Amino acid sequence: MKTLMVVLRKEFLLIFRDKMILPMMFVMPVVQLILFPFAADLDVRELKIVMVDNDHSSYSQQLVLKIASTDLFQIYAVPNSYTDALRYIGKNQADIILQIPQGFERDLTRENSSEVAIAADAVNIVKAGLGTSYLITIIQNFNQQIRLEWNQGVKMTAPVELEYSFWYNPFMKYRNYMVPAILVLLMTVLSGFISALNIVREKEEGTIEQINVTPLKKWQFVLGKMIPFWLIGIFVMSLGIAIMRFVYGIHIEGSLGTLYLFGMVYITGILGLGLLISTFAHTQQQSMFISFFFIMILILLSGLFTNVESMPRWAFIFSDLLPITHFMHAVRAIVIKGSAFADIWMDMVYIVGFSIVAITASVINYHKTV
Repeated sequence: MKTLMVVLRKEFLLIFRDKMILPMMFVMPVVQLILFPFAADLDVRELKIVMVDNDHSSYSQQLVLKIASTDLFQIYAVPNSYTDALRYIGKNQADIILQIPQGFERDLTRENSSEVAIAADAVNIVKAGLGTSYLITIIQNFNQQIRLEWNQGVKMTAPVELEYSFWYNPFMKYRNYMVPAILVLLMTVLSGFISALNIVREKEEGTIEQINVTPLKKWQFVLGKMIPFWLIGIFVMSLGIAIMRFVYGIHIEGSLGTLYLFGMVYITGILGLGLLISTFAHTQQQSMFISFFFIMILILLSGLFTNVESMPRWAFIFSDLLPITHFMHAVRAIVIKGSAFADIWMDMVYIVGFSIVAITASVINYHKTV
């Protein structure tokens, strides 16, 4: 027992002397417990809806106002045609379209029935499914309101009938939504962890001392550390694309070259972040703790599995600054939607900016000292 107490005392002393691991042990769980409920919120609010009112009648205006009065939808635009409305979905500016046909009020009053059309962007099947369900509920309430006005009771056939379609993922296959997300997740975890252990491993093995006495410049050292793992990251991405195509049958609707361009820049940025962590850490254990902390934050707030629009305003703004958020958006847009580079170039701006900052910081923070 005395020997055991000596070992326990030694271990506790080692833990409490480590100025990097100790805060991570307590800070990391607290931060993740605060952030995770926001990230795991599956509620969808303020969906951007495009209204196409081809009737401009009293009843059509009542339906539009009923939708606008809820906090579930934000009327983004009111174009003159359905074709114009589809452009908003194509440019990722809107989530759902409601088209009210010409003669809507006439058919209601004469035929006791009319039809509206709903079209949803099904790249994000959660938003598409919930958004369509919300609209159906609102229209059902509108039907009830019309029944009461006409004093014909609740057994009457629904005055307003629905016709809806899901764009880009017509059968609402969940794997089409999730497989690209898992590919991004694997690329992030692999690139982040292996690079975070890179320089600190040299410190533990003592080889960093030999490197420090050479005339090797700091940027050359960092670049030399990055390139092998960058090639591994590209290989993993290629393997993931092959599995996505031949195992899950998901066709890449857009340009494979554009997809690789985004992947190459993104891997560079995550490797830069990992190397930056490695320059701070003194042991591989410290590096693993720190990299796990940051990678978990990236994953939780990126919208990989949930909707960033459902998060609080501060979390949404923070999420918009993360490279993984924009890479995820670009991958889904290219794979599912067939978006061209001109449609998602702003995502590239964010990823390039992050990569430059991460690599520059890792070069500056690396000190050629023992």
